[in-house]
Amino acid sequence: RFVNVPLSRRSPRRQIWRMILISPLPEAFRADAAALYLAAFGGKIGPVLGRGDRARTFLADCINPAQALAAASRDGAQLLGVAGMRDQSGAFMGGGMEELSRHYGTVGGLIRGLTLSVLEREAAPGILQMDGICVAESARGRGVGTALLRAMAAEARSRGAHELRLEVIDTNPRAQALYARTGFREVKRTGIGPLRHLFGFRSAVTMALAV
Repeated sequence: RFVNVPLSRRSPRRQIWRMILISPLPEAFRADAAALYLAAFGGKIGPVLGRGDRARTFLADCINPAQALAAASRDGAQLLGVAGMRDQSGAFMGGGMEELSRHYGTVGGLIRGLTLSVLEREAAPGILQMDGICVAESARGRGVGTALLRAMAAEARSRGAHELRLEVIDTNPRAQALYARTGFREVKRTGIGPLRHLFGFRSAVTMALAV
């Protein structure tokens, strides 16, 4: 599926005027999507997975292309951003113990799996859960994130969901403000207890948008 979307003309980088939204994620963008995901969420998952090549390779291995929406340059050559989703059919980052053990060893995989399980959220029927949204640094300020959020709302409707949900950590008020401006409302906060010393945040804010 391809959709042409106008980008902001207020951007000082005038060489890119439009983008296309693609789903599922093309295989050619798998490594780039993993790198974007790690750059965006390294502060959250980096203490467990690391921030180097092994973490990027692991994330690339875990990607489920069918659960992703990619924003690409109009010629399809550059990945500008990606939004992942989770519902009862699967998740964007769909890896488990098999992938963790393959990249981190049996013991290392087990420890990381148990630690990351604290952050996992199961998708309820009728709800499409955002599984991360990230925009390339070179494409920020051009409306890529907003376009991905709107496309995700449309995707939720097409899947028969009545609500789109996401989580944002309490140390990222800028992202929370963006989501609020696009119509999301806070529905709950979930603390992570003593693990706040490992992950660097105290709670995750769940926000919802009726679709």
